[in-house]
Amino acid sequence: MEVLADGDKEGFSDTVLYHVLSKEKQLKRRLPWYYAPSFLLLWVALFFAIVLPLFYRLPDRVTMAHEPLKPGQFVAERAQKILYELDRIGPKVVGSTANEVTTVAFLLNEVEKIRSEMRGDLFHLEVDVQQPTGSYVVGTMTSIYQGIQNVVVKLSPANSNSSSYLLINSHFDTKPGSPGAGDDGTMVVVMLEVLRQMSISESGFMHPIVFLFNGAEENPLQASHGFITQHKWAPNCKAVINLEVGGNGGRDILFQSGPNNPWLVKYYKQHSKHPFASTLAEEIFQFGILPSDTDFRIFRDYGNIPGLDIAQFSNGYVYHTAFDSFDVVPGRAVQNTGENILSLVRALSNASELYNTKEHSTGHAVFFDFLGLFFVTYTEKTGLILNYCFAVASVLLVGCSLWKMSCVSEVSAGRISILFASHLGLHLAGCLLCIGLPLLMSVLYDVSDRTMTYYSNNWLVIGLYICPAIIGLVLPSSIYHSFKSDDKISHPYQMYVGLHAHCVVLSLLTIALTAIGLRIPYMCMISLFLYIVSLLINLLTTLHDRGYYWVLTVQISQLFQYVYFCYLFYIFLVIFFPAMGRNRDSANPDMLIALICAVGTFFALGFVVPLINMFRWSPYLLICLGAVTFIFSMISITEVGFPYRPKTSVMRVNFLQTRRMFYEYDGNLSVNDSGYYFDYQDRRALRPLKDYAVNLTGLTSVDGYCDRYVMCGLPCFWSSWCRGISSAAWLPREEEVAVPGNLELNLLNKTLSKSGNSARFEFELAGPPHMGLYIRPLDGVAVEDWSFIRTMLDKPDKYSPPYQIYFSYGVDSSPFKFHIDFKSDGQLDGPIFELGVVGHYVSQDFERDETTIRFIGDLPDFVYTMEWPSLFMRYIF
Repeated sequence: MEVLADGDKEGFSDTVLYHVLSKEKQLKRRLPWYYAPSFLLLWVALFFAIVLPLFYRLPDRVTMAHEPLKPGQFVAERAQKILYELDRIGPKVVGSTANEVTTVAFLLNEVEKIRSEMRGDLFHLEVDVQQPTGSYVVGTMTSIYQGIQNVVVKLSPANSNSSSYLLINSHFDTKPGSPGAGDDGTMVVVMLEVLRQMSISESGFMHPIVFLFNGAEENPLQASHGFITQHKWAPNCKAVINLEVGGNGGRDILFQSGPNNPWLVKYYKQHSKHPFASTLAEEIFQFGILPSDTDFRIFRDYGNIPGLDIAQFSNGYVYHTAFDSFDVVPGRAVQNTGENILSLVRALSNASELYNTKEHSTGHAVFFDFLGLFFVTYTEKTGLILNYCFAVASVLLVGCSLWKMSCVSEVSAGRISILFASHLGLHLAGCLLCIGLPLLMSVLYDVSDRTMTYYSNNWLVIGLYICPAIIGLVLPSSIYHSFKSDDKISHPYQMYVGLHAHCVVLSLLTIALTAIGLRIPYMCMISLFLYIVSLLINLLTTLHDRGYYWVLTVQISQLFQYVYFCYLFYIFLVIFFPAMGRNRDSANPDMLIALICAVGTFFALGFVVPLINMFRWSPYLLICLGAVTFIFSMISITEVGFPYRPKTSVMRVNFLQTRRMFYEYDGNLSVNDSGYYFDYQDRRALRPLKDYAVNLTGLTSVDGYCDRYVMCGLPCFWSSWCRGISSAAWLPREEEVAVPGNLELNLLNKTLSKSGNSARFEFELAGPPHMGLYIRPLDGVAVEDWSFIRTMLDKPDKYSPPYQIYFSYGVDSSPFKFHIDFKSDGQLDGPIFELGVVGHYVSQDFERDETTIRFIGDLPDFVYTMEWPSLFMRYIF
C-alpha cells in the first residue's frame, strides 16, 4: 500500500474540501434566469398543442352516399336535411300556429317516413299526440298549462313483453324570435335519426323505447311535466336520456346523472363513442350557478326516474336568439351527438337494470373524462374512501420526505418542521392571493363600469385574471426566497418543501370537502395521486437528494395534471363566457369568471408556478407577469374590450311594447299609458347605448312603482323576470301601443261569508296563449285558499305575496276559470286585494308600429331585442 506523506495528506484534504464546498454551492444556487421564459412558455404551448385540439375534436360526418358502406351508423347528413326543413318553419312559440300545427304535422310526417322503412316483422311503432292540462310550481310562480302538445312515439320489439321503457326527450318549441336550430332542433333531428336506425336494425332489443318530442319546454318545462304526470306510457318509463342544447354545436357533455343510479354512468362509460362528462359540471349546475334549467329535473322530481342529462353547449352566444339557425350548426357536431346517443340507446334498451332500477339505486356516481380519450367513474362511497386514503397517504409521504431532508442536510427534525411550517403559511397566503387578486380585478372593473370586457375577446382573461392568479400564488414564497436563505438546507430542498406545502393544502381541502358531502374533491384526489406518484419515485431513487433532479419526475406527472385541469376549466369558461350576457344585472359577472380562472390556476399550476423560484431574479419574472396584466388592462379599455359584436356576441335586451291600464276600487281608470318595458340581461344594462342616437329621454327605474302597484306595474313574463324586476326600466311613449288581440277578465261572482271576514272571488280569464296573474292582498288580508295548487300557500316561509300565476295554452283556447278565497281578522267591507292581469302577445303575428320601428332603427347593430306587445291591466277588488 502506498503511504502519503504529510504534505500530500494536506493537499488531498484541501481537494476534498474544495469539491464538497463546490457541490454544496451548486446545490444552493438557482438556475439561470434565462431558462424561466422557456419554462413558462412550455405550459402555454401545451395548452394550444394538446388541450384545445382535443377539446374541439369531432368525428367526420357520415353522408347518405356512404351509408351502405357503414350500416347501422348514425347518418348526420340525413339529420341535417331534416333540420334544414325544421329551421325553415321559423320560431315555434307555444300557442303559435308554427308550433301547434305546422311543427306537429312536420314531426308526424317524419315519423310516418320512418314507419315506411321500419322492419315491421321485428318492431311495432305507435304514435300519440298528447294534449295535457296541468300545473306545478317552478321558481317563484305557479305554472298552469292547458292543451299544450307532445308528439310521443313508442318503438317496441315484436318479441318482447317488457313493461319497462327507456325514455328519450327533446323539445321542438323555441324562444320568441328564435328558429331554434340548435336549441333544441339539433336534438330533435338526432332523435329522429336514432329512431330510424333502431327501427331498421337487424338486431332487436329488450325494452320498448319512448321518443318524447315535447312542445313546451321553453314555457318553462310544461310539456315534460304533462307527459310524466299524465301520459299512459309514463309509469312504464324507468330511465331517461334528456337531450338539450345550450348554444349551437360542439361536443355533447354529460352534466347530470342519476340520481342514485351509478349504473347509468357505467353504461355511458362503456358505450359512449366520444365520452365528455364532469361531476364538477353536475354540481355547479345543481347549485343553480348557471341561469338555466332542463326537463331532466321534471322527470327526476315528478316522475322519480333516473337518467342522463346531455347537452351541447358551444357557441352559447346564439342561444335563444334569431342567430340560432341552421347555417351555424356544424354537421360534425350532429354526428358526434348522434353516435353517442345511438350507442347509448342500443345499450340501455337492452339493460337488465331497467326491470327494477330501485334495486340498483346505490348512491351517486363520481365521473369524468380525460381529454375525451377515456372515461373514469366510480361510486360516491368509493370516492369517499379514495379521497381520505390519498389525503392521508400524501401527508405521510410528505413526512417521509421531510425526514429524509433532515437526515441528508444534517439538521434537526424540529428545524425542518419549522421550515415546512413557514412554507405552509406562505403557501396559504399565496392561495388567498391567488383567489383574491383576480377577484380584486373583477371588482375594479365593475366599479369602473367596464365589466364583461372578455365577452367577445375571451383571450383577455389571460392577462386580466390568470396572470394575477399566478402572481398571487407565488408572490409570498418569492419574497421569502429573495430575503431569506438557510445555509444548512439547500435551495432545491426548499423548493421541494414549497411543493409539499401545496400537497398538504390539497389534502386538507380534500378532507374538508369530502366531509361536507361534495363529490368535487375528486379533483384534489387526482392532484394528490399524481404528486405522490412522483414523490414516491423520487424517494425510492436517488433523485430526491440530487439537487433539482427531482423536478423532472414532478413535472412529468404535472403534465397530466396541467392538461386535464386546463381542459376541465376551459369547459366552464366556454359555458360561462356567453352566459354572462344573460345573467341579469344584479351581480358582478366578472367575479364568477375571475373565480373560475383563479381556481383553474390553483389546480392546473399549483405544483408548477412555485418552481419559478428555481430561477435567479424570480421577482423580476413576477414583475413581467404584472406587466402583461397591465398591457391587457390597457387593451381592455379600448374597443377590443367592448363586449358586444353584431350577430356573433350581441347585447341582449328583453323589450316589451306595453300598454298599461290601472283601475281603482271605484272602477275609475287612473293610469292609461304606453311605453317600453326593458328587462336587463347583463350588468351593463342600457349604458352602452349612451353614445348612440337612441332616444332614451324619460327612461326611469321602476323602483318608484313597486310600492304603488303590484309587480311594480310591469308585465314581467315569468319568475326569472319578476325576481329582477326592481332593476328593470320603463320608457314612456306618447303613442298608444296597439295590442293584436283581446284580454278579458270577468268577475263571475263574489261571495261574502256570514261573519263578513272571508270572501270568495270567482273569475274567468280569456286572452292570448301567454297570460299572467299577480295577486297581492292588501294590509290585514291574506289568501286563505284558491283553485290553483296550494304549494305556494302551504309554504309561506318560501313564497310570499305578490303571488305570480303563469298561464299558457296550446290548442285549447277555452277561457280559464279560477277562484280566490280571502280572510281577514276584521270585516271585508272595503278594498281586499290588488290583481294584475297580463297578456303577452308573443305567439301572434304582429307588426311593429311606426314609433317602435323608429326606436328600433336607432339601436346599434350589436343590440338584440326579444320583443312583443303586452297588455297589463291592474284592478283593486
